[in-house]
Amino acid sequence: MDEAPFTSISHFVLGKPLDGPLSSNQEEILFGCGCFWGAEKSFWKLPGVVNTSVGYAGGESINPTYKEVCSGSTGHTEAVRVVWDKTKIHLSDLLKMFWECHDPTQGNRQGNDSGTQYRSAIYTNSPEQTDLSLASLAAYQKSLKLKGFGAITTEIKTNQIFYFAESYHQQYLAKPGSRPYCSAMPTNVILERFDGSNFKLGESVWSHFDWQKNHCVLLSNNEPIKP
Repeated sequence: MDEAPFTSISHFVLGKPLDGPLSSNQEEILFGCGCFWGAEKSFWKLPGVVNTSVGYAGGESINPTYKEVCSGSTGHTEAVRVVWDKTKIHLSDLLKMFWECHDPTQGNRQGNDSGTQYRSAIYTNSPEQTDLSLASLAAYQKSLKLKGFGAITTEIKTNQIFYFAESYHQQYLAKPGSRPYCSAMPTNVILERFDGSNFKLGESVWSHFDWQKNHCVLLSNNEPIKP
């Protein structure tokens, strides 16, 4: 199927322009956690997240298409761009969602999806984001090892260019007629407090995510969780 390229549109759930400018109290980061449909929904539901979008990052090709990325020839992974309000949610909360919503030990694969475009990744935009991401990785690796998992394969890089995916893919799971699909394979291992963490979201938020239920994100509604 030929898909129309991305055009400037508003978030299907949150209502903000996907390519709008950031305000002084906002930051952005890119996460790769397998198929970007389910991953994006995981993040837009968090209180304090003001915008999400899906696209491609980490590769060499300029303005790649979905078909090109799926061929494995671009070097890009499917990524979710997350913009958040620093007064309401901390990066450590987003990292908790990132690590817990997929299996970061699977290499170029997530569940039934295989290929470099499904690799786990964090693409940061500042030294502070990089340091916190690395600290969370070290802590999560220890917890995974205690549960019998292998080495984390997540790549962490800085200042990677984000290319918006075609409009068809934006907030895909919230749109009428969408195919309820998510290949993520959560480990059911919790990210505990780590060096530099400053969690702002409490258990009342995280109780909405039961990773023991297969593809629990698909079963939830599309609305952001109220803190």
